[in-house]
Amino acid sequence: MLTLAFAQDASVAAPQAGGSPLMGLMPVAVIFIIFYFLLIRPQKKSQQEHAKMLADLAKNDEVVTSGGIYGTIVNIDKQSDVVSLRIDDNTRIKIQKSSISKLKKPKTGA
Repeated sequence: MLTLAFAQDASVAAPQAGGSPLMGLMPVAVIFIIFYFLLIRPQKKSQQEHAKMLADLAKNDEVVTSGGIYGTIVNIDKQSDVVSLRIDDNTRIKIQKSSISKLKKPKTGA
């Protein structure tokens, strides 16, 4: 059996940390900035658009619920945030306003 031993100088084995402590945080800051622009900011924008859409709902708007139910708004109760939807000729359901995911036909500005 052959054993090899390497001799090292003490100054070579332990490199000196001569950089600024802030430079060690730089990669973390860059990753946070990337996450902000790729994930956090678009999600906030989407939430704001959804909240605006819910605030602008009106009678006779065609909507889609988060459960996939298509219907037309018959009544909006502002106090309890309950919306009555007509989903068929004689079928109406009450749902929570926040469960409306999108407008089927957005309003056209005149």
